[in-house]
Amino acid sequence: MIEHLLNGLLTALSFDVLPILIFGVVGGIILGAMPGLTATMGVAILLPFTFGMDSTPALVMLIGVYIGGIYGGSIAAILLNTPGTPASAASVLDGYTLTKNGQAARALSISAVSSFAGGLISTIILIAFAPILAGFALKFNAPEYFALALFGLTIISSISGNNLLKGLLAGTIGLLISTIGLDPINSVPRFTFDVLDLYSGINIIPVLIGLFALSEALSQLETIVNDKKHVLRSFSLKMLSRKDLKEITPTAVKSGVIGTMIGSIPGAGADISSFVCYNEAKRSSKNPEEFGKGSIKGLSAAEAGNNGVTGGALVPLLTLGVPGDAVTAVLLGALVIQGLSPGPLLFTYSPDLVYGIFSSMLVANVVMLLVGLIGIRFFCKIIEIPRMLMIPIIMFLSIIGAYAINNSMFDIGVAVFFGLLGFTLIKFSVPLSPILIGMILGPMAETNLRKSLLLYEGSWSFLYERPIALFFLVLTAFSVYTALRFNKKKEASVES
Repeated sequence: MIEHLLNGLLTALSFDVLPILIFGVVGGIILGAMPGLTATMGVAILLPFTFGMDSTPALVMLIGVYIGGIYGGSIAAILLNTPGTPASAASVLDGYTLTKNGQAARALSISAVSSFAGGLISTIILIAFAPILAGFALKFNAPEYFALALFGLTIISSISGNNLLKGLLAGTIGLLISTIGLDPINSVPRFTFDVLDLYSGINIIPVLIGLFALSEALSQLETIVNDKKHVLRSFSLKMLSRKDLKEITPTAVKSGVIGTMIGSIPGAGADISSFVCYNEAKRSSKNPEEFGKGSIKGLSAAEAGNNGVTGGALVPLLTLGVPGDAVTAVLLGALVIQGLSPGPLLFTYSPDLVYGIFSSMLVANVVMLLVGLIGIRFFCKIIEIPRMLMIPIIMFLSIIGAYAINNSMFDIGVAVFFGLLGFTLIKFSVPLSPILIGMILGPMAETNLRKSLLLYEGSWSFLYERPIALFFLVLTAFSVYTALRFNKKKEASVES
């Protein structure tokens, strides 16, 4: 294995492959930073360009886009309160708060280092334990997916701010929105009102753009109208310190491992991983009240968690031929186009290619870190742009991003509607992130609960008969108990 890795590393650093890898990572970062242009879209866009390429450079470029795209979403999330991708939605909670406090460079450097840590850990685990993780992923069926989704939904209680009821209200809104479209089991239309565009449900990208980008732009516009003498926000170019690095390292390592485990489960992507890791970091923190108020551990957990998925999602793809998320589904197509058959035989007949991919992932994470740190001064220039110019730019990019998903004017309408909804909810201090969590995890919970009941002929025994499902249910109960206890302590301290 070591010999194959060294050969793969030499291939990744060769003059034929390295420029393509750098192009993929930088391109992925740019695409990820633009609202609506996800890593999946970036890989899909570049896929046709690989038709005439050799297998290794083609796959290396696409994986570079994948790694860069997941990280790139954090740039817009931290600077503009606009997640470039769903995977970066959790980064808004503390990243944008740091920016508002004049610590944009610190937040971006923490994001880059944590993303590198998560990606590096996931790649190392991928190299060392791919077959074991693949076996773990195979044990997941409908009951396990339901329990995982239920555990994920408890995150709502952790990110609801000062009012748990308002957070639960927002989460319920997200769950209700997720029911729009065809019933996942019986294909019966629900809440579609005979509108054909609603039959496929509400796409999460326009919702994300509306809730976070357009609502923020409207809020900023209102501030400018009410404050004629607005002065540009100042910020420091000071990056993370040694103390910060020491503080976030345990969180980044733990979140990278959790992200890899979640990524190895087919269907559980980076968006779920980032929120799960954020929730775990808050639960285990000695100062959970700091989360949502500029906690560097919260930002680190979200970024290491979503980048940890990059290696984990390749585990089922390469070992079983089963894509771990939407991006690896496109990569599966790329492998087939190159005449390769993902699965155990790929390690037997094409070890050079497999370990070339592994080595290129190590190099891609290093490139991502360097580009992220070197580009901080340039990225920070974004918040120096006067808000009277920035707001129209944000709105324009948001509209283009919403339209680009399906080339649909309907998606623009969805983004505008949720922008107005988000703006209204902000007025009443209702958190927006629980809506997104409800939309992401709602379909996963509903579909797998109903499948489980069908498999067990209406019996709920799957909740305690299956060890992995039972484990997640215990975690769910513990998470709810911890959140309720924390809220009671907070209320008691306010009263006193």
